[in-house]
Amino acid sequence: MDTTIVSELTPQPGDVVISKHRYSAFFETQLDSVLRARGIETLMFTGATTSVCVESTVRDATFRDYRPIVLRDCTAEPIAADSPRSNHEASLLVIELLFGWTANSKDVIDALLARRTAA
Repeated sequence: MDTTIVSELTPQPGDVVISKHRYSAFFETQLDSVLRARGIETLMFTGATTSVCVESTVRDATFRDYRPIVLRDCTAEPIAADSPRSNHEASLLVIELLFGWTANSKDVIDALLARRTAA
């Protein structure tokens, strides 16, 4: 594996860590069974690379009837970052049109806080 977890996101006791070896986090992993066992239906996506790993996992989530939400400001695209056309923006458009939703993290946090306050 050529990735590491940033220190700010160090897994805590009880957290589930799933290692993937392909673009989609669903491919040949326990992710689907872990989510279904917990009754999770909506997934929020962060990470890199938007046009490869994030989009692949979002597509697989959609095919499995999850509701994916990609956090636009919490995903990144290093491939062709200096190109006049952005793979990041293209992937976000495809996701918005066909596979799920996108949102800014602040809007999601505000909505979750409002829901908690209302409850």
